[in-house]
Amino acid sequence: MTRYFISFNDGDMTFPPEDFPAVGAAAHAVMREAINAGVWVFGGGFEGFFPHVVSADGAVTSGGLAESNVHIGGFAILNVQSEAEANEWAAKIAKSCRCSQEVRLIMDDPE
Repeated sequence: MTRYFISFNDGDMTFPPEDFPAVGAAAHAVMREAINAGVWVFGGGFEGFFPHVVSADGAVTSGGLAESNVHIGGFAILNVQSEAEANEWAAKIAKSCRCSQEVRLIMDDPE
C-alpha cells in the first residue's frame, strides 16, 4: 500500500454559506466510505490560516514558513494500492467539497 496526501487550498471551496451543511455531509460520507474501504489514514480541515513556526532552537514565531497566497484548507491521507486509486478517491473528495484536489505521493520511509 502507498500513502497519498490529498489536499485543497484555503478559499477553493466557493459555495453559498447555506450550502455548508450539505457540503459537510457529503465530505463526511466520502470519509466514511474511505474508512469502510480501509484506506483512510487521517484527514481534516483548517479554520483559516493561523500557523506558527518552531525553529531548531525551539523559538516560536507567528505565521507560516514562507510568504505565499496559497494555504492548505484541508487534507486527507489515504493508504491505497496505486496512484490511480488515489485519483479516484481525490475525485470523490473533489465532488463532495466542490473543489479540485491536489494529490501527492508520500515518500516511503523504511524506518
